[in-house]
Amino acid sequence: MASTSSTTGSRVARDALASACEVHDAGPDDHVDGVAPSLVARPASTEQVSEVVRAASAHRLTVVPRGRGTKLSWGMPPSSADVVLDLGAMDQVLDHAAGDLIVATQTGARLADVQDVVARERQQLAVDETVPGASVGGTLATNASGPRRMATGTMRDLLIGLTVVRADGVVAKAGGRVVKNVAGYDLGKLMVGSYGTLAVVTEALFRLHPLAETRRWVAADFDDARRAQEMAQAVVHAQVVPTAVEVDWPAGDGGRLHVLLEGRPEGVERRVQTVQELLGGTATTSEVAPAGWASYPWEKGQTAVKLTCVLSGVGELLAAAHEVGASVRGSAGAGVLHAAVTEREAEAVQRLRDVSGQQQGTAVVLDAPAAVKQDVDVWGPVPALDLMRRVKERFDPEGLLSPGRFVGGI
Repeated sequence: MASTSSTTGSRVARDALASACEVHDAGPDDHVDGVAPSLVARPASTEQVSEVVRAASAHRLTVVPRGRGTKLSWGMPPSSADVVLDLGAMDQVLDHAAGDLIVATQTGARLADVQDVVARERQQLAVDETVPGASVGGTLATNASGPRRMATGTMRDLLIGLTVVRADGVVAKAGGRVVKNVAGYDLGKLMVGSYGTLAVVTEALFRLHPLAETRRWVAADFDDARRAQEMAQAVVHAQVVPTAVEVDWPAGDGGRLHVLLEGRPEGVERRVQTVQELLGGTATTSEVAPAGWASYPWEKGQTAVKLTCVLSGVGELLAAAHEVGASVRGSAGAGVLHAAVTEREAEAVQRLRDVSGQQQGTAVVLDAPAAVKQDVDVWGPVPALDLMRRVKERFDPEGLLSPGRFVGGI
């Protein structure tokens, strides 16, 4: 039974949060990777986020930001989650300056909705929606990416400005429509991939790309990792400027290499012919994306691993994944693969980590059942861990933002 003082303290804390925005008791759907929060706050503006975070800080409440909740089980469970900060009401595209090829949006907006808005002017935010329904903020927080990263990079490369709320509730801005060289932290790059542990990102400004007039996928089968490597290298080093070079190799089955070509019709057709010649006589073409395009190969409850390597090491990494019975999908043109591991997970992850390390890359467990996360070092070796801890201490000295979700218990 709670003491009178603790009950009163909880009521005071809740009243302080409720003075800023809508607040309700958390339920089972609000759990963060198995951790049950007490309250859910749902602000509708940066100012309300600031008030919520300031109140939480004053009452020593831990806060976990949530966009659409599609990747809350990624990383490690938080060590504490008093308040889930639900940004779902902050879903507006604030400005689309088509002439300048930029868009400003609140981070609770679904990535697909932002794409719908900018597509009216034949433009796109050149990032794949790898998880259906994902928000802009969640994609930023996890630095999730798909096939297009080969040509246009990730969110980190497209972000030119952002607004954040610090752990003490102070609002800060960085970047903008004109980016200048300045001393100090590159705030945008720090926030991308930080899993909500440094600040709450409320608004973001991105540069856009024109939508292509024509797109074609060229595909060819392969039976072993060596052949996949040969085909991918042939396309990457040819003058065909692919948007993406993807491998899809389900466990226990043959694999396929997919090449996406985009541009003006006449140029695309010439490049399609060249790629067909490079891949061999069995190569096929399509105007429709292949099944599984821009999605991850795992299902809920499986162990999800992100693998990176130098381009020359893709074949070795594919072979290792096939040996441990993993399904693999990812960019053979950027050296970023995703694997679904379903058996002997600890051994499989270690094997993949060994091979990726030999190929100058890493193996990170993005998601996994609780038992696997207890047995496996999710993040693996991190050479800059001390520096990352110092950054965390500077941004969030009390450790109130998503504590424990990131590498090294940050």
